[in-house]
Amino acid sequence: RKKLVVVGDGACGKTSLLLVQSGKPFPEGYVPTVFENYLSAFWVDNKPVELALWDTAGQEDYDRLRPLSYPDADIVLICFSIGYPESYYNVDEKVINNNKKNYVMILL
Repeated sequence: RKKLVVVGDGACGKTSLLLVQSGKPFPEGYVPTVFENYLSAFWVDNKPVELALWDTAGQEDYDRLRPLSYPDADIVLICFSIGYPESYYNVDEKVINNNKKNYVMILL
């Protein structure tokens, strides 16, 4: 099993992305997330892969808790909203500068 942690500002689409990836319907409205976990299973090179999807809170109130989800992460997926440019600029401050380990980071 691999662990993927999704981070970014609130309301940038993290939860919607993970819900759809885990086979659930796209949400109708916005409900802030504190921390949620989902599971996605798929095949790579004819081998089953389970991906633990960790959804983190994007609100500033949870900035100090977010790094607790990073240990044992294989991938950190960084999300931002093109409709909210500040969410892009927050990537560097909130995510990249607060990581001491070299994760595979993907900006989406």
